[in-house]
Amino acid sequence: MRWIVSLLVNSVVLIAVSGLLKGVAPDAFYIANIQTAIIASIILAILNVFVKPLLILITLPITLVTFGFFLIVINAITLKMTDSLLGDAFNISGFGVAIVAAICISIFNMIIEKVIVEPLHEKKRK
Repeated sequence: MRWIVSLLVNSVVLIAVSGLLKGVAPDAFYIANIQTAIIASIILAILNVFVKPLLILITLPITLVTFGFFLIVINAITLKMTDSLLGDAFNISGFGVAIVAAICISIFNMIIEKVIVEPLHEKKRK
């Protein structure tokens, strides 16, 4: 159940970031519909489990030198991989847009963690 909620939240985050970037550049980040966002979230989850650890391992020296900031590039790579798997229904116009989207997604996820998830965990402890 928790995994499904996480996928749905990530789908909403993808749509929000797409809308945010649409205000800057109309064709920068396009998601056709909510179903595409859900499928993209599933693909991203799979990539984060299987591909992302390998990318982190391969790029460990540069990740350490950049104090972890290179992880944003790895997140952008997984976004572009999702883009290539979903075709026209999910489109990120370039790698620069993927980096900006990865940063925005990370910020949204941090906010959701601090505002929603942590308070729920605190309530369960009491």
